[in-house]
Amino acid sequence: MFRQMRRFKQQVSSEKCIEILKNEWRGVLALLGDDGYPYTVPIDFYYDETDGKIYFHGAKEGHKIDAIEKCDKASFCVMDSGFKKDGDWALNITSVVVFGRISKVDDFEKTKEKVCKLGAKYHPSLKDVEAEWENAKNRVQCLEMTVEHMTGKLVNEK
Repeated sequence: MFRQMRRFKQQVSSEKCIEILKNEWRGVLALLGDDGYPYTVPIDFYYDETDGKIYFHGAKEGHKIDAIEKCDKASFCVMDSGFKKDGDWALNITSVVVFGRISKVDDFEKTKEKVCKLGAKYHPSLKDVEAEWENAKNRVQCLEMTVEHMTGKLVNEK
């Protein structure tokens, strides 16, 4: 169903993909938007190792929610910050591309759990996360992406 990576010699392991999903801060979520145009949005995320799903948050309404309600298929791309080999100008970047299904989380307790775990990735303290949750809990929509296919690739820019 999903294509195999053409440049398979550059493919990285599933473990490396998960490491990037756990440690990187932002990615780009791609959805099918209005009039069949792709809709991509840079977004914060949290990869949960316990269920292997990716969680996002945002407003309860808008382009992203409309797109998800029309088509639950999504793609998500994350890159690490890369590295340069000594004496080389080119950057080496590892990217991860995930394909899956995305849905709204409607359960309040699950939303709180996942959004607070997402917040803990970005905020300096749990006190800050709790304060943010109290401020936004009635407006926030948690989104859950079930991974169907994931690949990662190390690319040298030269």
